[in-house]
Amino acid sequence: MRMRFAPRIAHLAVNVYRIPTDAPESDGTFEWSATTVVVVRARAANQEGLGYTYASRAAGVLIEELLAESVRGRDALDVQGCWDAMVHAVRNQGRPGIASMAIAAVDTALWDLKAHIVELPLAQLLGATRARVPIYGSGGFTSYGLDQLADQLGDWARAGVTRVKMKVGRDPAADLERVRTARDAIGSATELFVDANGAYSRKQALAFADEFADIDVRWFEEPVSSDDLDGLHLLRDRAPADMDIAAGEYGYDPFYFRRMLDANAVDVLQADATRCGGITGFLQADALCTARGMPLSAHCAPALHLHPCCCAHSLRHLEYFHDHVRIEQMIFDGAVQPENGALAPDLARPGHGLTLREADAARFAI
Repeated sequence: MRMRFAPRIAHLAVNVYRIPTDAPESDGTFEWSATTVVVVRARAANQEGLGYTYASRAAGVLIEELLAESVRGRDALDVQGCWDAMVHAVRNQGRPGIASMAIAAVDTALWDLKAHIVELPLAQLLGATRARVPIYGSGGFTSYGLDQLADQLGDWARAGVTRVKMKVGRDPAADLERVRTARDAIGSATELFVDANGAYSRKQALAFADEFADIDVRWFEEPVSSDDLDGLHLLRDRAPADMDIAAGEYGYDPFYFRRMLDANAVDVLQADATRCGGITGFLQADALCTARGMPLSAHCAPALHLHPCCCAHSLRHLEYFHDHVRIEQMIFDGAVQPENGALAPDLARPGHGLTLREADAARFAI
């Protein structure tokens, strides 16, 4: 019997970069002036795979001190086995949070490595169900003035992006004016989404759902805290019929997503491969959605999500988030541009198609 080729994972390299925003940014519950990205490169069989997560520097430390040892020497083609080993390794650290984000960066690097070894684009390796992934433009931060808000969302609409999202909730008294400004800027043909990041109380959110509906808002994300499953369920039941209630971006494992689905808390489940255990975890979330007939929306990191989104059976769309678009174009080669409101992977490149531009990234190293 012929034995198959089993390349062994030889090395993981970790780099951490902190990249300032291009303007002050905030949402309903948080403010930030920079974004940290933890980049992992995995090597085997003279090939390299790249993965990353948007997380604290602590995720990089955990990779170096714990996860690297759990996958080093393992079969590079057995990504699921490596993922299982990493989940086992973080038992005493606690899987949700930093540990899951660290696993995410390594898992994505290993999928990219496997695709390089077998010389396939990742979408083909995983089994693509679509050639293009619909996107929605995402920004509209609460720190933006009305003119900046209108310009950003309006530019996306004029470029052919048919859905855009803005932040609400920091100053509820100003939210209706901001949402009306956004609607005027994008016109009636573009769908308008709002994201409160859990800033509202249940009764506030119920009232705003009706008022936002009058401005033709079609998506209300985290109207209350994503930990308040009863509150999300209430909003889902009481919101206007053509308004989707969405949450799930803070899911770190399939148990979180299952609880949210069991509670009938959302119309659309969100999952983020940089948080929920990488591409492996993202596809687990897709399987849960497929079993429930529930739409799935990918949260942020558009360049990283593109190939797995081509393969997700329940996918509705992918968030084209301003901060991450900017970072991915600043430090990686291979981040594609949207055309007619969608992203299409470059199938001429193996893996997910991204490579780190080390010289450009170096000035942001921490």
